[in-house]
Amino acid sequence: MKSQDIAVVGILLAVGAIVRYLSLVIPGPIVSNLVIAFYCLAVILVIPTFTEVIGIGIVAGIVCALLSHSIFPPANLISEPIGAIVALIIYKAFMGRLSVSPAISTFLGTLASGTTFVVVAMFMVAPTILTKYDTMGAFVVAIIPIVVGTAIANSTIAQILYVPASKVLARGKA
Repeated sequence: MKSQDIAVVGILLAVGAIVRYLSLVIPGPIVSNLVIAFYCLAVILVIPTFTEVIGIGIVAGIVCALLSHSIFPPANLISEPIGAIVALIIYKAFMGRLSVSPAISTFLGTLASGTTFVVVAMFMVAPTILTKYDTMGAFVVAIIPIVVGTAIANSTIAQILYVPASKVLARGKA
């Protein structure tokens, strides 16, 4: 990865970390994760290798785990690399063919990350979940709107920021 690409990824992850930090005022066992929008945007802009995208996901997972009040913060260490991989795969499949490919890849990356987070949390902290929800099904029903809402917000953010960000990066290469 070129130094400019590393800078882009670092800046976007830093912005995501700041937004994540500010979102800590929102209570709840699982909150929306806008870091995903920024690492998906980084993946879309840089188009890293498979190994590099895992690295981006791990760094994002560390940021999310450290800046979290969710039910099981370490789940981010698994969910964010998966979300980043899905975003890369989907973006590569649609780039150049659909103008909304940033939104689609971010939406599906967010769904993959959120679903993975929920599944990992269910396995790792089931007793804690069951103290707050009557059943695991009730937990899942409560979480689905958060994951889908986050996916919609993240895909909108990524799509809106993609055009100006790609133009700025294109100018830097000239």
